[in-house]
Amino acid sequence: MRPTSSFLIVLAVTAVGTTLLLAQRGYRRGPDNPYDRGGVPTWEIDKEFSEDVFTFVRIQYASAYGGRGFGGGRSGRGYGSGFSGGSWATDYPDSDLNLSFRLHQLTAMEVNPDGLVIGLTDPRLTQYPFIYIVEPGRLIFSDDDVTALRRYLLNGGFLMVDDFWGEAEWANFYSEIKRVFPDREPVELPLDHPIFHCVFDLKEKPQIPSIDAALRGREYGITWEREDAQEVHYRAIFDDKGRMMAIICHNTDLGDGWEREGEDEWYFREFSEKKAYPLGINIVFYAMTH
Repeated sequence: MRPTSSFLIVLAVTAVGTTLLLAQRGYRRGPDNPYDRGGVPTWEIDKEFSEDVFTFVRIQYASAYGGRGFGGGRSGRGYGSGFSGGSWATDYPDSDLNLSFRLHQLTAMEVNPDGLVIGLTDPRLTQYPFIYIVEPGRLIFSDDDVTALRRYLLNGGFLMVDDFWGEAEWANFYSEIKRVFPDREPVELPLDHPIFHCVFDLKEKPQIPSIDAALRGREYGITWEREDAQEVHYRAIFDDKGRMMAIICHNTDLGDGWEREGEDEWYFREFSEKKAYPLGINIVFYAMTH
């Protein structure tokens, strides 16, 4: 599960935002074009590295208010699978596609243009060193999920958690992740941690609001989505050797910075270009090299 040599060096990183994507108007799914990418470019994977590419893997999970909501069953087949709602699907698939495109565009990393959606108990999980969970404020792990996630992380996998706000949502996620690691505590990362500087040198721990919250708060400089979520947190869980197994992005929404980049130029320049993409690229690069 550990990354191989093609992941170890990022080359020729250019300025983020050199090209603003054509307006993203959401994922236009239909019976005649179930794989429509909403204008996001695609590319060919170098055959020499066909077995050695980064794939953005989103985790499908159960929520407190309803089931997994995946029309194709518990094992997703990628962006062609049908799905109905659910917190796990927030910003899907545009955030996944856009981040993958920016990784391809701005780095020398070999990147799969198509992401994947799977559950934690899917046997394919061990093939992918990076997984993403979004909006875990109502997440519920099954006992099998707990066992699978613990095994995955201890065996070298990396988890990114994103887009949940306030104390109640933190309490729910904290309760669930403590089922995975009862003896490990999430640790607040200082700004001088390498994850904030390994590719792009960030001067702050950024708070990225959804586009709607950003536009509402623009006049007042408000970047939080609720009153009990004013302070952004980036916490990590480490293994016994000090390897980061998970980064938990709380009171911030990197996924919206990726998904909504084409809808408003101010939002793109202020949050996608300066914050969401640089930190997202840093996280992926750090995960693949440590």
